[in-house]
Amino acid sequence: MKKNFSALSILLFLALVLLPAVPAHAQCKLGVPSIKVGVQGAASGPHADYGRQIEMGATMAAEEINAAGGILGCKVETRFMDDENKAATGVKNARLLVTDWGAHFTVGTDSSGVAMAMGPVLAELKRIHFFTHAATHRLTEELVAAKHIKEIVRVSVPIYQDAIIAALIFKDRKDIKRWANIGADYEYGYVAWNLFKETLKKHRPDVEFVGEAWAPFLTLDFSPHISAVMAQKPDAIFATPWAGEAVQLLRQALIQGVFDNVQVWWQAMGGSVDVLEGISAEVQKDRFKGKLWATARYIHNWPDTPENKSFIERYRKRWARFPNYSAETTYSALFIMKAAVEKARSLETAKVIDAMKGMQIRNPGGLRVFRSEDQQFIYNVPAGRPVMDAKYPIPVLGDLKVFQAKDYYRHPPFTPVAVTK
Repeated sequence: MKKNFSALSILLFLALVLLPAVPAHAQCKLGVPSIKVGVQGAASGPHADYGRQIEMGATMAAEEINAAGGILGCKVETRFMDDENKAATGVKNARLLVTDWGAHFTVGTDSSGVAMAMGPVLAELKRIHFFTHAATHRLTEELVAAKHIKEIVRVSVPIYQDAIIAALIFKDRKDIKRWANIGADYEYGYVAWNLFKETLKKHRPDVEFVGEAWAPFLTLDFSPHISAVMAQKPDAIFATPWAGEAVQLLRQALIQGVFDNVQVWWQAMGGSVDVLEGISAEVQKDRFKGKLWATARYIHNWPDTPENKSFIERYRKRWARFPNYSAETTYSALFIMKAAVEKARSLETAKVIDAMKGMQIRNPGGLRVFRSEDQQFIYNVPAGRPVMDAKYPIPVLGDLKVFQAKDYYRHPPFTPVAVTK
């Protein structure tokens, strides 16, 4: 018995030794151990939830892609870095992810300032970055359409969503003539207000813009800003502070009785999950009196499609939360990357960009269509009023106003927009 056992052991050993060496990535048709995707966003400070949701969206997409066999047999590997909402950190992260870690693609970015600083560096690194939050129009209008930096691809709707769609919603409200602004005191706030005014004036030459109050980043006390604009007796407020600042602003506006004295309050990114969670109690009690309007770059209760419903269910099962827009756009970016790489059968930037030309792809947020002139994936997102719905534990946007993307996206050739107050 011992002799038979020993003979069998020797045969097994020889078989293993004599087998040809097989590389770990033999099944990957692109000849790499894995496709590396560097991910970054703001994961610290008051806007940290956006970076965390970017990471969660990327992680879930990679898990699902790998479970289905990867991309041409290649496993997707992600690495997340906190850009701290600082341009220098974002640029440093991009360099580290590509040159040290070996990222084939990068994705994410919350801050417009970080995005604009990264753009020229991406051309140097020769790596595509899928931008999934940063709202500045200049990223694609200037750096792509004008300067032809092909490494920039935008997956999330930019500031057109914050400003132009608001003008289209309220242009027919004849009871609203006097508008005031409580704005984020940096480029995002300036451009949103300027685009809103420009668009609304085209449709309503009679409107007046009667007051402006600018709130610096990390403002906690908005009472002076609220008092300043309410002294001008506006019919409506246009507001751009976002995330936790939006929650604080809205609560303080309630304390000061604003919703008793205006017809409309537009909170640009007030449809974001973190804001809806923050104002749940107020919405339940109807304290905004149906006057609060908002949008986002994706809302979890729209579109009413099997793809979106399944995404919500899987996301909640994986993370025990609803997806923010930065989660959906990042999740979708990885599937866009997958489709482009599979079509190109290459990881080379030029070939992957070429593969995106003419692409139409259905994501949880709906149909996205690639526009080559500025390398944006065009899609539409509605706006509405925060309401309670028995199907959801947090408020959702209801009374939805849906516009086709072609009606509120800017189109090349682009005219300049003032980026100052």
